[in-house]
Amino acid sequence: MAIHFHTELPLVFTLRHKNLIRNWLRQVVAAEGLTAVHIQDLNYIFCTDDYLHTLNVQYLQHDTLTDVITFDNSETDGKIVGDIFISVERTNDNAQTYQVSSAYELHRVMVHGLLHLLGYKDKSEAESQLMRQKEDNYLRLLTILLQKSEH
Repeated sequence: MAIHFHTELPLVFTLRHKNLIRNWLRQVVAAEGLTAVHIQDLNYIFCTDDYLHTLNVQYLQHDTLTDVITFDNSETDGKIVGDIFISVERTNDNAQTYQVSSAYELHRVMVHGLLHLLGYKDKSEAESQLMRQKEDNYLRLLTILLQKSEH
C-alpha cells in the first residue's frame, strides 16, 4: 500500500494534498477492480525536462521531451510496482497550452501513469480516447475529493 512522492534535484517542488492524492490514487485502483493492497510500491518522481529527457533517450530511445514516463516493475499480475517520472516543467507548459491549471495537468499525468500500470495503452487512437476518458473521469473524482476537503 506504499505510494511515495519524490523530487529529483535541482527541481524545487512540493506536491500539495499528499494524503488526499494517495487516497484518490487508491480509489482509482479500486474503481479499476483492484484493492489498495495491490499497490505494493508506487513511486512518483517529480523532475525537470532535462532529467526526464535523459531517461527517455536512455531507456526508450526517444530523443524528445515528454511529460511522463512510466516504468512497470511488477513481476506479478495484479500487483502494482512502478515508478512514474513526471516533468513538472512540461506539465506547467502543457497547462498553459491547454489553458488549465498546473495542478490539474499534473494530476492528469499522475493518473495517466497509473492507468498505464493498470494495463491501459495509448498507442492507437481508440486506446488514446479510452485513456483520456478514464483520465477525465478520475480527475472529476479528484475535484470532488478536493472540494470535500475544503469544507
